[in-house]
Amino acid sequence: MKVLTPGRWAAALAGLTLLLALAVLAGVVSGSTEVGVSEVFSALAGRDIGEVSRLILFQVRLPRVLLAAVIGAALSAAGVAFQALLRNPLADPFIIGVSGGSAFGAVLAISAGLDVLVAGVSAIPAFSFLGAIGTMAAIYAISRVRGQVPIYTLLLVGVIFNAFYSAVIMFITSVADFTSVLRIVFWLMGNLTAAQYRDIAVVAAYIGFGCTILLLLSRSLNLLSLGEETAAQLGVNVELTKAITFFAASLVTGAAVSAAGMIGFVGLMVPHVVRLLLGPDHRLLMPASILAGAAFLILADVVARTIIAPTEIPVGVITAICGGPFFIWLLKARQKRAFFQ
Repeated sequence: MKVLTPGRWAAALAGLTLLLALAVLAGVVSGSTEVGVSEVFSALAGRDIGEVSRLILFQVRLPRVLLAAVIGAALSAAGVAFQALLRNPLADPFIIGVSGGSAFGAVLAISAGLDVLVAGVSAIPAFSFLGAIGTMAAIYAISRVRGQVPIYTLLLVGVIFNAFYSAVIMFITSVADFTSVLRIVFWLMGNLTAAQYRDIAVVAAYIGFGCTILLLLSRSLNLLSLGEETAAQLGVNVELTKAITFFAASLVTGAAVSAAGMIGFVGLMVPHVVRLLLGPDHRLLMPASILAGAAFLILADVVARTIIAPTEIPVGVITAICGGPFFIWLLKARQKRAFFQ
């Protein structure tokens, strides 16, 4: 494993920042209506590009690109955190059960016809986020035994919650009216069509707070990935670190799901690819995955918007199409390594 030096850290993040900038540019120029690169730079310089182009650029595409970046960064950061917490590179942000609670809140709001604005905020993301927070607290409380939270107990409780919420969502879908069913299915597939600057700012605040905590925990996550006993011997408060990691990763997952629905596999694919390219040191892996996740989801959304334009595919469908084969390849690769060891 290469030693992480300041130069290597800066070079890697600079390269990923450039990739993110190019992804943002691709996101704002791509679509069924053409907006050229020159028009983008002219608009940024304050020059007139026409009312239609300005409307498409600043009211349709840029909010969507920003939301994709925020959601991609959140899911990737949560993926890194849960993979370190569970010491398993196959872990995904949706494995713990918080996403199920978030989905349940949204589906409940849709089926009850509660899509109303309160202080300018839609009730569906609000219910979704409350479902995530409530589930997060319940999972941690149930998993806690004599002041400790065994990792496998936490995982098992999360899986049970996910299964329970899946059953409840299927029940609600089976008794809901046709319009509500369509909206529920569309939301569960994951999409970025409802991006508004005010909603993005609210979601970004929660996600930024959670990601900052995870970045500060990078060194502790390095030690925790070696095992709890080893980490404790090296001075890590293991239980406190696990609790903070769980709550911070669950917070960003819940915020992401509440804003964009169930966009799967981002938190599995991006951290694993970054780990293969840059190594397992979380001091680099965490910020690099945040940047790479943002760029990846922007580009996935570009594909979703353009592959059969003018019809748009939910971006969650694109990530699932990419993620399914990737997960199988990753699983087979791990089985092959285990066989030869």
